Amino acid sequence: MAKLLVGMVLSIVLAIAAGVRPAAAADLAHGAQVFANNCAACHVGGGNVVNGAKTLKLADLTAYEMASIEAIKTQVTNGKNAMPAFKGRLSDTDIEDVANYVLDQAEKGWS
Repeated sequence: MAKLLVGMVLSIVLAIAAGVRPAAAADLAHGAQVFANNCAACHVGGGNVVNGAKTLKLADLTAYEMASIEAIKTQVTNGKNAMPAFKGRLSDTDIEDVANYVLDQAEKGWS
């Protein structure tokens, strides 16, 4: 039992050290607010009004190698193609929380 507990704790510590934060550690309510204020105009309900092939649905995020917190944070921070960069407009916490919110919603099917 002690070995199992040590293994679980070590896994969590290594994940945090690698920059992977469990969704529960993020403020999803804040992420939802950031999304509503900055993203929903183009991505309402996980869609994409600019390019319908690149939605925030899990299948599209996976197909375009965007189904991770780090990939979403990079996209939000730096922008790409028609998506503007939010670096300097959103705080690091805002970007972290909205990335966690987007992935959480994608995994839930944008319910």
